[in-house]
Amino acid sequence: MPYMVVAGIVPAFRSLHPDSRSFRIANTAQAKKRARQAAQLRVHNMSQRSAYRTAVKKVRKAIDAGDKAAAQSALNENMSVIDSLADKRIVHKNKAARHKSRLSAAIKAMA
Repeated sequence: MPYMVVAGIVPAFRSLHPDSRSFRIANTAQAKKRARQAAQLRVHNMSQRSAYRTAVKKVRKAIDAGDKAAAQSALNENMSVIDSLADKRIVHKNKAARHKSRLSAAIKAMA
């Protein structure tokens, strides 16, 4: 092994390969602008993913409360959030479909 692992921590890739070109800073105007845009888009996507997780949690909370009608209405309200983020590819379409399926199955299983 070319490096030493201390307390289970593996050093960063850059310390393994100090001459690596994968850590260069953007040095053209276009690359700098793309880096700014990517950072801005990342922040936006993180907030969108947070909204997705919040929507799923709202439905789960309604299911855990035990009121089937409230749980169904919560699912109907948050279905559009889940679908729109899957359409925008913020979350994968199969993940969104899996969550919707499991939430609706949990509502159907309620007494």
